[in-house]
Amino acid sequence: MRGTIDGFNYGLVTPLVAYLMACLGGALGLRCTTRSMLVGNSWRPGWLALGSAAIGSGIWTMHFIAMMGFNIEQAPIHYDRITTYASLVVAIVMVGIGIFIVGYRGARGTALMTGGAVTGLGIATMHYLGMAGMRFNGKLEYNTLTVAASVVIAVVAATVALWAAGQVRGFLWSVGASLIMGLAVTGMHYTGMAALSAHLHGTAAPTSGDSPTSLLAPMMIGPLAFLLLAGVVVLFDPLMVMGKPVWTPVENKPGVPARELVSHGTTRRPTLRTRRHADHHTSRTPQNR
Repeated sequence: MRGTIDGFNYGLVTPLVAYLMACLGGALGLRCTTRSMLVGNSWRPGWLALGSAAIGSGIWTMHFIAMMGFNIEQAPIHYDRITTYASLVVAIVMVGIGIFIVGYRGARGTALMTGGAVTGLGIATMHYLGMAGMRFNGKLEYNTLTVAASVVIAVVAATVALWAAGQVRGFLWSVGASLIMGLAVTGMHYTGMAALSAHLHGTAAPTSGDSPTSLLAPMMIGPLAFLLLAGVVVLFDPLMVMGKPVWTPVENKPGVPARELVSHGTTRRPTLRTRRHADHHTSRTPQNR
C-alpha cells in the first residue's frame, strides 16, 4: 500500500527555518575558508576545520529541521540514533576534505572541481544517510533520475560556493554566496524528497527508534550552539569582516621614500653618470693635485 507523504506538515515554517540554517552554516564556513587564505600555514588548518564543521553542522541542522515537517499518514516515523549521528559525522568529514583541497590548492582549476565534487557528494551523502535512519512500518523507494538531479545540484552549489570563498573580496561577497548556497542546498533537499515514495506494510508492525521530537530536538542543541560560537568568532575577527588584511604593506604606505624600499641585499651597477661623477671627485682630492 502506498503511503501519503506530506513534506510541509507545518506549512512554510520548516522550509524557511531550514533555509536560514543552511545560509548561516554556509556563511560561517565560507568566511572561515576565506580567512584561511589570509594567514600563514600554521593557522590555516584550524580555520579550515572550523569552516568544515560550520558547513557540515549547518546543512545537517537544515536537513533535520526540514524533516520535522515530514509526515507519512498512518505510519509514525522514528529515527535510528546511530545512523542519525553518523550522517552528521559524514557531512563534516566529507565537506572538510573538499574545503582542505581548496584551502591548500586554491579555488581554481582541478582543485576547485575536485573540492566542489567532494563537498557536494558529502552534502548528498548526509541527506540520504539521514533518510536511511528513518524507521516506519514500510519502506522508502526513490526515483533514480530525481536522485541524480539532487546530487548534481549539490555538487554545482558546493563548487560555486567554494569558488566564491576563494575570491577574498569581502564580507558581503560571502554573504551573497552563502544565500545562494543555502538556496541550492535546501533545493537539493526538497528535490531529493520529491524522488521519494513510501510503501506501507499491510500489518501494523511496531517500529524501533526514537520519535522525531525526542531525538532531533536534543540533538540539534549541539550543532546550534557550535554555530553560535563560530558566529562569535567571525564577528570579533576583523579579517573575517573585512575580507582582507588589516595591515598595509610598507611599499603601499603613504610618505615612505622610495629609497627606503630598496632591499639591502640588492646591488646596483653604477651608471655612466655615476662613474663620471666619481672620477671627477677623485681628481680633486689632495693626492691628485
